[in-house]
Amino acid sequence: MTPDASTAAAATPQSTPEVSLDLQVRLKTEDGQLLLLLPPETNNEPATGTASTWTELCQQLKVRLNAGERFWQPNAEVQLMGSDRLLDIRQLQEIADALLEAELQLKRVHTSRRQTAVAAATAGYSVEQQPPVSTLSKSADKPQSLAEPLYLQMTVRSGVEIRHPGTIVLLGDVNPGGSVVAGGDILVWGRLRGVVHAGAGGNTNSVIMTLQMEPMVIRIAKYVARGPEASPAQFFPEVAYVTPQGIRIGRASDFDKSQLMGGNG
Repeated sequence: MTPDASTAAAATPQSTPEVSLDLQVRLKTEDGQLLLLLPPETNNEPATGTASTWTELCQQLKVRLNAGERFWQPNAEVQLMGSDRLLDIRQLQEIADALLEAELQLKRVHTSRRQTAVAAATAGYSVEQQPPVSTLSKSADKPQSLAEPLYLQMTVRSGVEIRHPGTIVLLGDVNPGGSVVAGGDILVWGRLRGVVHAGAGGNTNSVIMTLQMEPMVIRIAKYVARGPEASPAQFFPEVAYVTPQGIRIGRASDFDKSQLMGGNG
């Protein structure tokens, strides 16, 4: 090797791995909303710059909140984009506390994990659960089934919205100002006094069933109906479903699937 070649080789800088922003905690605005994006779960060796433990993720979040100029308004609401990351109530509280220190309020949690959706709803946050992204190729002509049912034991309070691509089973009440949106059926084992939307993807065979039907507004697919202005003297378990004439509400004991738009019994 000539001296020139040796010098050139020694002067060649070593390449450093490129850090993907998608694998880091990020804050950004989109359509006027302030989003907090968490990196997805991974079973592989962590890439450079990613948080491989919960402690590291929290540290990275605090750095993002405290570094540089704050581009948000005080007390702005934050939507947490959790992706497929598994979060429990304690971890969600740690995120909320870190945001609060930066004068931000955690409002809604987006997730593809049912356990995270349950934890977020139980903690009192609005929730939107997206179906997980499958890595397996699906046949184009094979219909995709609804997500597994989401079971919740809580009260959906005013200002809280729960969204799930499958059926939602709620042991508790939906208060006025609360909202439940499901791709499948909605079963409320309690008082339904808020807004509910079953069959949100267009399924007119979806139903809404509750022990006490006093909704502000109910929707099934594209059909909309308002609740009664006066409460009945006596309550029975009731079911709302779509007929050719629109949404009908009747006693659950008298309901038969043949009454549905596409039902055959």
